[in-house]
Amino acid sequence: MRKRTSTVALLASFAAAGAALAPAAFADGSQGDTKITKVVVNGGKDVVIGAATVKKFTVSVTATDNQGIKSADITLNGPGYGILTTSSVKCVAASATTSTCSTSFTVDPRVYDVTSDQAGTWYVDAWVDANGDDSNFIWKEKAGSFKLQRLSKLTVNAAPEPVKKGKTITVTGALTRASWEYGKYVGYTGQPVKLQFKKKGASAYTTVKTIKTTSGGALKTTVKASVDGTYRYAFAGTTSTPAVNATGDYIDVR
Repeated sequence: MRKRTSTVALLASFAAAGAALAPAAFADGSQGDTKITKVVVNGGKDVVIGAATVKKFTVSVTATDNQGIKSADITLNGPGYGILTTSSVKCVAASATTSTCSTSFTVDPRVYDVTSDQAGTWYVDAWVDANGDDSNFIWKEKAGSFKLQRLSKLTVNAAPEPVKKGKTITVTGALTRASWEYGKYVGYTGQPVKLQFKKKGASAYTTVKTIKTTSGGALKTTVKASVDGTYRYAFAGTTSTPAVNATGDYIDVR
């Protein structure tokens, strides 16, 4: 995989795929009855990448034409001028008129394939060529979308333990997320996080209160001890960062 940073490189890619290009090709357009019917990224799941983790995921574009599908080109575009390209797209026919064209992308944040400011909503741009001498094709920007996210981590610690009934418990923790540039996890500040409690023997957590992370993603609040149970912090996630729940911390109330 490589990055393309200029329109010239993108034009070269389409030319190599046999596409007849015109200036209007960079807006949605088509020739003939070629249609894109489905786009799937990473099996329909968000693409979540750790601080120093290589991530491989697939993208598939299903298209139809009454003469069948010949080839495709797939490009991914995101915030902060993010762009990911591939030179290997394989089209497999499901019928005489329909094919699914698939490729894989390997993203390594350690070599700046992506940077932290490029996390968020990404789009799939697709060019599909049909069979036949009339060069039927379709070019569609934002044919599909997905989230490319920075892996998040969340901790919790409830103390003291054991604790006498009616006494104060201090619950601390931290919300961090991957920094792709620095290869480590950094605090995610100013984010609402729920403190949740599950009574001993219960099957589900209930929300006690919501607080916001401070410097370094730190979390700290207090509650009164009442019964035995488990505390955890829960973060709902943002466009750039996935939801995460801390592993619960059990408190013995005496």
